[in-house]
Formats: sequence, C-alpha cells, structure tokens
Amino acid sequence: MIQRIQTIWLLLAGVAAGLTMKFPFYSGHLVTDSLNSLTPLTAIDSIPIVSLTVASAMASLITIFVFKDRKLQMRITLANIIISLIVVALYFLNIKNNYKEMSIPLITSVFVFVVPVFLFLAFRGIYKDNRLVKSVDRLR
Repeated sequence: MIQRIQTIWLLLAGVAAGLTMKFPFYSGHLVTDSLNSLTPLTAIDSIPIVSLTVASAMASLITIFVFKDRKLQMRITLANIIISLIVVALYFLNIKNNYKEMSIPLITSVFVFVVPVFLFLAFRGIYKDNRLVKSVDRLR
C-alpha cells in the first residue's frame, strides 16, 4: 500500500483539502460591508464548498485503502478530480458574487489548486500500475 507512489499523492491531496478548511483562500472587502475591513474567505464560509471539500478529502483517504481494486480506485480518483475542480469554480463564483474589486488572493490559496494536481498524479500512478499488472498477466 505505502510503497506505491499514488498513495503518497492521495495522502497529500487529502491533507491539502483538509488545510483549505483552516487557511483562507482570499481576503477582501465584502460587497455588503460598509466598513473597509478585510474579510477572509475560507472553505467553512460556504456550505457547498465545505461539503465538497470534506467529500474530496475523505474520498482521497478512502481511495488509499481500496488498493486491491485498481479500477474502482481509478473511478473514485477521477470523480474526486471533478469534485476538486468544482470546488475551485465555487471559490471563484463566491469571490465574484460577494467581494468588491479591491481584494487580494492569499498565498494559502495554493492548497486549493494543488488538490487536483495531486489527484491527477495519483490517477496516473494507478493507471500505470493497472497497465503493468495487465502486461504481467499477459506474460503468464
């Protein structure tokens, strides 16, 4: 299980998704706010974002333990990639609707963007393992 590289990628994706719950993605002035105070946007601020982020983190960690069924592992990882891309789109939609123009993205927003990258790398590792097993079965 741990000797395969996709386990590392899936673990990193789960940890990065978990970190988006704590660290802010964006900081800016709310449209409804009359004061000039910066309000951070975290995953906890929006119910769809928090639910999809938790689902993505849990799916990443669950996928690690489905190592005997590579086909299922590939399906879960692909669905997780789609979920993580939807989370990124929801962040940008939330920013567009709730924040004024004079706002700044934060360096911790990188956690949101690395989740799909880690998941893609995990998918690639699972695919390579699947291809290797098929080629070994063909030789028998």
